[in-house]
Amino acid sequence: MIPFADQTRAKMAEWVQRHRHAVLYDEESSTLLDVASGLSVRFPWSEFEAFEEKVHAETGELYLVFLFESGNQIVLVDPGGVAFSPSAVHTGPLQDLPSVVCLRDFHTLKQRVDHYLYDHREDPVAKECLNLVMSCIAILDGARLVGFDVSELEGELDRSLREIERRTS
Repeated sequence: MIPFADQTRAKMAEWVQRHRHAVLYDEESSTLLDVASGLSVRFPWSEFEAFEEKVHAETGELYLVFLFESGNQIVLVDPGGVAFSPSAVHTGPLQDLPSVVCLRDFHTLKQRVDHYLYDHREDPVAKECLNLVMSCIAILDGARLVGFDVSELEGELDRSLREIERRTS
């Protein structure tokens, strides 16, 4: 009988092979590449605790959920790529933020923030823009918790925050 972790690795390899446009996996370095963002995260097999296969409610596609001793989870989903739970540690609870997000979500929300800030320079900063920034922070905090290096994305968001401060002071 194949051990549980080996079965899980095989299922991951099979899923990644079918979804190479969303996620790539380097077995030698145990690294997942989120194709949409171009960022990698180490998959901590030594901390691996549980695995679930689920069906995406909107697409009907199979996605994989990996749970770790730390309480973190990594989800492989298409569309989306490498997904994870957002963290409200710096934002507090946020309305309308899903329980699982991906870096593609960050980029989508960041584009909306930039639209408010740079395509409507004459308008006051909308409350929705601030809510979007808070969601972006929660996504980046969640990404960092699972091991993504999001420092470059934080720099982009920081520029937006400085523009908000400039326009509201």
